[in-house]
Amino acid sequence: MGDAVETEQFRVRERQSGALLQRLIRRRLGIGRSAGLAPEFGAETVLVSGPVAMADPAAVETVAVESAREMLAACEAALPADIAVCAAAVSDWRAARPAGRKLKKDGKAPPDLALTENPDILATLARSARRPALVVGFAAETEDVVANAQAKRARKGCDWIVANDVSAGAGTFGGD
Repeated sequence: MGDAVETEQFRVRERQSGALLQRLIRRRLGIGRSAGLAPEFGAETVLVSGPVAMADPAAVETVAVESAREMLAACEAALPADIAVCAAAVSDWRAARPAGRKLKKDGKAPPDLALTENPDILATLARSARRPALVVGFAAETEDVVANAQAKRARKGCDWIVANDVSAGAGTFGGD
């Protein structure tokens, strides 16, 4: 369940956003399963998902991606949309120069790994000229949950933020 929540995003094209999002949050379902609820409300739904060990929800168009850049491109291709719910915990960084082969130990120091920033999908969609009317983000926080989530909402430019306390013992992930 934790992996599914951390690696999926979906966009919903519909006008009954409140009912869908209330049901999504109230039931504490994984995003992938919640995307499957959207057709009940007459929504055309596009689920953009990284690699997960879950079946695709029925009646939902699923776009499988492997990288943050692919996820951003798929999300932008799904526009226009009335709602974007961005629940992916996309890595902030990626290798600047991916190796085309396995990096083997050779008894020397580990290789230098240069990193480069991944695209910020939530901020990009929130600032897009084709911005959905409602942009929802998620914040996984270990301390000062409310303050950090409010700061993230302002920094990213999204309308709503769902704050999750993921500190040790919070029990946020790992159940369905």
